[in-house]
Amino acid sequence: MVTPSAGSVVLVLFKGSRPASSFISRSRKNTQTRREATSRARDPDSALLPVMLQINVAIVGLGFGAEFIPIYQRHPDANLTAICQRTQSKLDEVGDKFGIGKRYTSFEDLLADPDVHAVHINSPIPDHGRQTIQALKAGKHVACTVPMATTVEECRQIVELVKETGLKYMMMETVVYAREFLFMKEMYDKGELGKVQFLKASHQQDMEGWPGYWPGLPPMFYATHCVGPILGLTRGEAEYVSCFGSGTIAEEMHACYGSTFAIESCHIKFKDSDLSAQLHRSLFDVARQYRESFEVYGTLKSVEWPLIEHDPLVIHTAKLPEPEIPTEVKCPDFAHYLPEEIQAFTTGGVYGGDGKEDHLSFTQGGGHGGSHPHLTHQFVQMLKTGVDAYPNAVESANITCTGILAHESALKGGEIVRLPEWTHREQR
Repeated sequence: MVTPSAGSVVLVLFKGSRPASSFISRSRKNTQTRREATSRARDPDSALLPVMLQINVAIVGLGFGAEFIPIYQRHPDANLTAICQRTQSKLDEVGDKFGIGKRYTSFEDLLADPDVHAVHINSPIPDHGRQTIQALKAGKHVACTVPMATTVEECRQIVELVKETGLKYMMMETVVYAREFLFMKEMYDKGELGKVQFLKASHQQDMEGWPGYWPGLPPMFYATHCVGPILGLTRGEAEYVSCFGSGTIAEEMHACYGSTFAIESCHIKFKDSDLSAQLHRSLFDVARQYRESFEVYGTLKSVEWPLIEHDPLVIHTAKLPEPEIPTEVKCPDFAHYLPEEIQAFTTGGVYGGDGKEDHLSFTQGGGHGGSHPHLTHQFVQMLKTGVDAYPNAVESANITCTGILAHESALKGGEIVRLPEWTHREQR
């Protein structure tokens, strides 16, 4: 467990899981939190979880991770306490820019700092599992950029550690907090879609020229941007998958991961549901503009993603005259879900602080749909209230293992592969 530093204010709340409704205004959220704490206090089976009013967060990895620094700095319930980066020059550049005193080149030294309550990991993909396991063993809560890990075994260890320690974990999947997803989720929660009949998603990106571990990476090893929204809309869980590989990447990349597929396409069967979903993913040697898409088909309304970035969504409404069925809709922003201090971070040109500079994610990937402040707020609220954010450890494992096992299915010619039971939420 995290030991609060001198002067920290601590509430004793109880370990719980997040309700289906994701977003509540701050005043309503605070009232609900008090009620939930009282309710859990009456439950003798609830596990105690120390929760701090001010959360001391350290960011690990200052490429993509640097985007979150000003959000944490301006969040009313968080302190950006420290940063960690292996390269001293990069560490000092970012530390000087944002006025951060505590700087670590060693992840292990950071974990030994008692003032750090939680780490937000933005390191290279192969390090996610190992560093998350280290952090949990050191008594730190963890937010980690996607994917959760690159092996089923690492995912299992993380789920077990969270269960054993009572610490909190959240995989920072951008798409499930992007404005387009939030728009569809609001429609679903209000019943406007009717009965959901099918879901579809894609993530296509040209990674040629990217360094390190990227060349030859199997498409489904990094499929959370597809799988996350498919499962997240209904809060469903994958029961089993069947996946096929298609095409061939350049020969010099074949030996990197023992994979030759240019595209992998997967069907997901939902657990305890009549739903299934389809997704496809590509990283190399496919001509396509960057696209993270998510579509839902219901009995009353369906929503389709545009084929070209920045075009509007298309809503199809049932039982209208044929020409009137489709309607283009500009997706609204959802900054009003957030504390006022960080609402501006849902739009581009703010990550450089007063300099208003754009980050790479706003030129490739559309700024992740304004998701970064939502992710930050959900993580901070999870630690403040003790109520799990989506996706928690088990949900993150189900999302991540869906992709890993989909690639296994593709290597076996589309054979059905079942998700482990520990990736499913416990029945209550």
